[in-house]
Amino acid sequence: MKFVNIVWAALAASAGLSLATAQTDAQAAPQAEIGGVANSPMTIQELRNAADAGDGNAMYNIGVLYDNGQGVAQDYQQAMVWYRKAADAGDAGAMNNIGVLYRNGQGVPQDYQQAMAWYRKAADAGIAEAMFNIGLLYTNGQGVAQDYQQAMAWYRRAADAGNAGAMYNIGDLYRNGRGLPQDYQQAMVWYRKAADAGDAGAMYNVGVGYDSGQGVPQDYQQAMAWYRKAADAGDAGAMYGIGFLYDNGRGVPQDYQQAMVWYRKAADAGVAKAIYNVGSLYLQGQGVSQDYQQAMACFHKAADAGDANAMYNIGVGYDNGQGVPQDYQQAMAWYRKAADAGIAGAMYNIGVLYAYGRGVAQDYQQAMAWFHKAANAGNANAMYNIGVLYDNGQGIVQDYQQAMVWYRKAADAGNENAKKCLAELDAQ
Repeated sequence: MKFVNIVWAALAASAGLSLATAQTDAQAAPQAEIGGVANSPMTIQELRNAADAGDGNAMYNIGVLYDNGQGVAQDYQQAMVWYRKAADAGDAGAMNNIGVLYRNGQGVPQDYQQAMAWYRKAADAGIAEAMFNIGLLYTNGQGVAQDYQQAMAWYRRAADAGNAGAMYNIGDLYRNGRGLPQDYQQAMVWYRKAADAGDAGAMYNVGVGYDSGQGVPQDYQQAMAWYRKAADAGDAGAMYGIGFLYDNGRGVPQDYQQAMVWYRKAADAGVAKAIYNVGSLYLQGQGVSQDYQQAMACFHKAADAGDANAMYNIGVGYDNGQGVPQDYQQAMAWYRKAADAGIAGAMYNIGVLYAYGRGVAQDYQQAMAWFHKAANAGNANAMYNIGVLYDNGQGIVQDYQQAMVWYRKAADAGNENAKKCLAELDAQ
């Protein structure tokens, strides 16, 4: 019997083209929020003159200019100086922004407790951003013990004051069941509120809800509509989601060219899965002419961004000599990276290389070890090949009963070679 050979087994069509998940970390919502410059036609010198005359709003605006590097060189220490002056003059927005600088360690040593103290002052004065920022500190356990219930309380206060980031994070807490029972319907309610308030991440998450059928009936057309809103607002995950829907013909006619267009947009924004999927379309010649070199180039970019499936496919490229010169040692190196990241197909292919002695000395015991790792991760081909090794007595004492055990496992997992083998044995 022969071993099942290596193919593009764990290609994007299965592992790679999974839907991007909703943002699950509260930090994915806006970071600590900082106030902007008040509407003022005044120059920096005019603002200084007004500040010297005791105008607290002018002091605040000078701080914002230094904070953002607008009209002056960015200087967080100067920003802090002017925010403090404004805060001493009673400006609540400045109090919030002092907290932001402490939280981020900008112009001062990072100090979450000082950040909390200043946020509370601003919140007591009615600043919604400060209420949100207190919620964020409780969410992350920064300067206080992590407390999702306290986070929820502060997010609700901020949301009641119109803060979109707080609405988003309330949805996030419901979605992940943090501090309260998991509730996808309530998550969708709050994501919708944040989306209606202009939050692009929330628009994307509403799309994910419709795409996955969490909290609402599954509706790919609604998913597409919300992804488009989020994409128009610059959300890269939504661009990926649009590409995925076109790729799989969900809610729209299947259109690989449109999938490529949207994957490229998401890839240009740094979404590793999108880079990977551009490579997958080149690999399969879907929406573009088949081009193994372009596929490998994309897989390398995605691998550099940490995509384990891309690492696997680079290994397959070297294994088969597609898009690159055939190089079993390079194949082994990339399979090991993918295997370390948990890709069962890579574990299986390492076993195949050992079984055939490709890029390494032939070693059936190593082959058996790697087939077992892959089998434990659910790989049916590996189960079949364990049976082959027992059947042939390669790397282990020949054992027909064990061979049959593994053939049956492989057959139950859908391996056609194992099914055929069992049928032949039953016929004898």
